[in-house]
Amino acid sequence: MTPVHRPMANDFLSFDLSEEIRLVREALRGVHERIARTLVKEGPLRLTLVGVNPGGALRPHMAAGPIAVHVLEGEIVFDAAGASRTLRAGALVVLDGGVRHAVHSPRGGIFLLTLAAPVDPAPHRAQ
Repeated sequence: MTPVHRPMANDFLSFDLSEEIRLVREALRGVHERIARTLVKEGPLRLTLVGVNPGGALRPHMAAGPIAVHVLEGEIVFDAAGASRTLRAGALVVLDGGVRHAVHSPRGGIFLLTLAAPVDPAPHRAQ
């Protein structure tokens, strides 16, 4: 699925999450493990819908900034900080930046990933 780049061109953006989830479900039929659909990518803010097929996974990785994972449908297993947590629809977890984590889903699930990416410092100017 091609990522959607939606900068904050107006004072606010509005999404029909039911429709966005439908599109992710549809795209999942054509992949083996997972799919991601970027909703917003503006400055430090990233909002991405992630769909994981049964048996699918996101390998261990780290994000530079803090993240929030809100399970919207199904069930995922979230591994972080030496623990494994089964998260079902409605669950929300928040993780600090730099913490290694992974996701897998025995039955399949869809979650909204929110990332607050660190802002690059202003470039150093020679004097």
